Amino acid sequence: MGIFSRNRTNNANETENEAVSAPIKVAVIYYSSTGTIAEIGKEIAQYAEKAGAEVRLLKAAELAPQAAIDSNPAWAANAAATADIREATPDDIEWADAVVFGSPTRFGNIASQLKQYIDTLGGLWAQGKLANKVYSGFTSSATTHGGQESTLLALYTSFHHFGGIVVAPGYTDASKFADGNPYGTSHVDAQGNNPVDDTTREAARIQAERVVQIATALKAGLSAA
Repeated sequence: MGIFSRNRTNNANETENEAVSAPIKVAVIYYSSTGTIAEIGKEIAQYAEKAGAEVRLLKAAELAPQAAIDSNPAWAANAAATADIREATPDDIEWADAVVFGSPTRFGNIASQLKQYIDTLGGLWAQGKLANKVYSGFTSSATTHGGQESTLLALYTSFHHFGGIVVAPGYTDASKFADGNPYGTSHVDAQGNNPVDDTTREAARIQAERVVQIATALKAGLSAA
């Protein structure tokens, strides 16, 4: 009996060690119309991967009619450029240890496309499967002070309902004083006239690395509990 007991302990330890050593799984889920958020999302996904995470870069389904998309050359171009990026499903949230959501500002709030995706997560929420994951967010606006912080704070309200762990970049790195947004990566695109720059890319790096770092520590702690 003692031998069997010891084997069970060893098996449990092996399983725990495998869980801790496995790469953190990060889902970067965004909505982007004209491409700014898509580009930031790619930056965050790449930096998370460089930090050792297994990453899925995904987009929320488009709700606008094709006529509206075709009427805006930048919108149509981004739709074509990101056609190969898979649309997110609730399964992607269940898979992930950490989720980074991205949305442009829409009247100080997130875009309806991303909100609709979040609204599909009720089944997972009811089962407690949204809890104890790391969540973070990024955004963009056309103008300075155009609702970036309120958009991220509105997004983070949902994370509190999930029972998630909100991981914002804060001012944990000196470079954050350049972009100045402690809530998440953000960019002022001036109606497409300001491309994503080095300041925004650096903010994306800091956020991605922090999400991976905290998710790794959280996963290790939960596995040891």
